[in-house]
Amino acid sequence: MNLGSLLRRYRKENKLTLKAVAEKAGISEGFMSQVENNVKSPSLGTLMNICEAVGADAGELLNQLKKQERLFVVSRAEWDEVDLPHTGFATRRFCAPQDRTVIDSAVLFIEPGRSIPVRRNIKNGQEILCVLQGSLELRHGDQVVNLAEGDAAHLWTEPRDQAVTNRGEGLAVVLWVGTM
Repeated sequence: MNLGSLLRRYRKENKLTLKAVAEKAGISEGFMSQVENNVKSPSLGTLMNICEAVGADAGELLNQLKKQERLFVVSRAEWDEVDLPHTGFATRRFCAPQDRTVIDSAVLFIEPGRSIPVRRNIKNGQEILCVLQGSLELRHGDQVVNLAEGDAAHLWTEPRDQAVTNRGEGLAVVLWVGTM
């Protein structure tokens, strides 16, 4: 269990939307989504505001984090619970930023017609994409590859000329792994 997962659990238990929590905590919906997906870490003051907004005791939440597990799982049941912000994609990271030193990994949820941003400032990085549901178009340099459910690609990161887009009609769910 990590900070983002705990906050998401409290938010969902109280039937609150990302927008409602963000407004009450005085932060943007995008930032709240990034906190829940362990992309960003809030300051202590912001964490206190978020805890108040989701009805969690900050001390209890921190004690739960102290007993953090060393195994991270995103279950299939969670796929249907993803809140897609206005960007049209969501990222469920497996572990917190401080634990991502060699590789990064996530389950990506991409709406039809939407793309995920390319990682910036990565030199000689490698990535693996495995389509778990739906389909994707991968543009890598001058190549364009269509990936269907079950297909996978291993590639060297091309920050200047790379795009991953859901050209299908339904939600695309992708396992992504990349080196740091």
